[in-house]
Amino acid sequence: MSIYTGFGDQGDTCGPGGQTVRKTHPAVQAVGALDELSAQVGWCLAGVGGLADELAAALGDVQSALLAMGAVLANPSRAGLWAGKSLPRELEKRIDAVSAALPPLHHFLLAGGCELACRLHVARTVCRRAELALVAAADASVALPEAALVYLNRLGDLLFVLARRANQAAGIGDACWEGSAG
Repeated sequence: MSIYTGFGDQGDTCGPGGQTVRKTHPAVQAVGALDELSAQVGWCLAGVGGLADELAAALGDVQSALLAMGAVLANPSRAGLWAGKSLPRELEKRIDAVSAALPPLHHFLLAGGCELACRLHVARTVCRRAELALVAAADASVALPEAALVYLNRLGDLLFVLARRANQAAGIGDACWEGSAG
């Protein structure tokens, strides 16, 4: 089987339910944003180093969930691939566990630190963009997988605390932003 088909050469692709849609269709944009996020999470996985046990399981689960979410978004008949309602709670448990080992926050933080933390911060911002793509799809009456928006919202939080944890493991403190609103 060839990897290329030529089907999308004029800007069309297979959309939700197998219908032919433009590549600019909100569902296609959302699936692409989830794919980008999954690739970014994979880049984070490549840099876990000494935090392998703590982070690899979390990030591997995230990649799997993102692929399932995208598959269901692209083809709602695949709804059985997506665990939906339970996944945000699983992220909350991970966020709580990681946060318990971190000092409390009293300031906004600058994204940075060790390489893994920087990768995780970039993944966090890509996650927020993917969340916006799903909101746009929902606004265009595209049916979203159950709890998909909640999952992405929690995922951004998880990536944030994992970035803090990566810096902590590297012996790098949080870079607090000292700016003011006025």
